[in-house]
Amino acid sequence: MTPTLVRHHPAPAGSAPRVDRWARARDWSEIQERMLVPLYEAVYERLEVGPRTRLLGLGCGSGLALLMAASRGASVTGVEPCSPERLALARERLLPDAWDKRTRADTRLVGGPPRDAADAETPAYTLVTAFDPIGCLAGDTEGLGEMLDAATPLAGHGAPVVLASWGPPERCATAAVLRVAKKLAEPLRGTGSWRPAGRDDLEEVAEGSGLKPDGSGRVACPFGYAGVDSAVRGLLSTGLFDAAISATDQEQVDKELTEALHPYQRQDGTVWMPNVFRYLIARTP
Repeated sequence: MTPTLVRHHPAPAGSAPRVDRWARARDWSEIQERMLVPLYEAVYERLEVGPRTRLLGLGCGSGLALLMAASRGASVTGVEPCSPERLALARERLLPDAWDKRTRADTRLVGGPPRDAADAETPAYTLVTAFDPIGCLAGDTEGLGEMLDAATPLAGHGAPVVLASWGPPERCATAAVLRVAKKLAEPLRGTGSWRPAGRDDLEEVAEGSGLKPDGSGRVACPFGYAGVDSAVRGLLSTGLFDAAISATDQEQVDKELTEALHPYQRQDGTVWMPNVFRYLIARTP
């Protein structure tokens, strides 16, 4: 909550908490990122992603969605302007020495804006994805719109653009836990505080960027963790609690987050939170 939810979301200017960014990126890669695998699979299956696909992944994080597309034969390019730590982990996943030269030549990772993902010799992309779900931070629709405005000119006419969001709060158990972030961040009243998803968030973003909605779907993406400690680390890695940490402190956020997770802890100690995510397929002009 992704990116990817769940990708790294910067706290308001001047209030960024002091955290170990590398540890956070590792927790994202090893714990949290996999929670959206059902979403990636559903989209790739519906759009028949394969060897003819040239995919541009916006906010690619540590690259799991790109890796899944590449395993289907797609040529993939990832853009990650917010977290150099996650991008470094994506390079480890997607550009290891063991891969053959042909595959590596078809894979690109960019740490700047979307325009850096194209040049005069780059063919148009056939698919653009923005899997980092909106509907979790105030102001996140504006940030997605800006990225789409820069990216969609790189795609061919009528190419699908996939956007994602959290489902209705009543269908997302994790929403109750994220309310802790909203409560603790209230003194800041900034764009870094949590907010519930709106029913038409995705359509409004798509239409604002000149895209034509062309289908949607919902996917169950339960968040499952080995224990409460793993759940806390995974959820903190999303960046959704950074504003709360800035407004209070790490110890208080850890304490209240742990307490909020107790209703979802099962007898064997694992944590299980059912969620539903929504995706929209839109088309470029």
